[in-house]
Amino acid sequence: MSIANRLQKYIADRQLPWDCVSHEPSGSCMEAAHRAHVPPDRVAKAVVLEGRGGYLMAVLPANHHLDVEDLGEALSDDFALVSEARLGGLFADCRPGAVPPVGAAYGIRTIWDEGLGRRADVYFEAGDHETLVHMRGAEFGALMREAAASLPESCH
Repeated sequence: MSIANRLQKYIADRQLPWDCVSHEPSGSCMEAAHRAHVPPDRVAKAVVLEGRGGYLMAVLPANHHLDVEDLGEALSDDFALVSEARLGGLFADCRPGAVPPVGAAYGIRTIWDEGLGRRADVYFEAGDHETLVHMRGAEFGALMREAAASLPESCH
């Protein structure tokens, strides 16, 4: 697999340039950054949560941690991480655990760290454990601003 079909179509529909960066198989975004020789603050990771309002994807740099409790307080909801089994149903065109951080491509409400859009380059999971999508930060920002809200600063 190179890039998940839904993700590829979503990016293509917006006519944004991108390319793929292959790397040795990895088990996390931090490991993918290391194996692809990319700074981890330029790798966007997705954290998929479920709350009373349904699913929510939080997108932040791979070297940041999401404070789920603070996010729940900020958004007046109670969130829990979505299990790997449920992720498989939401991201059927992706390998387990290789979730692209573009929730809108999958109909999932998304919040993101807008600082990613100010990076020179951004990389993110393509839907497998061996490929990152690479975009200029400005293009990633355009992709995210269309359908994502800002992640509260206090949550990461």
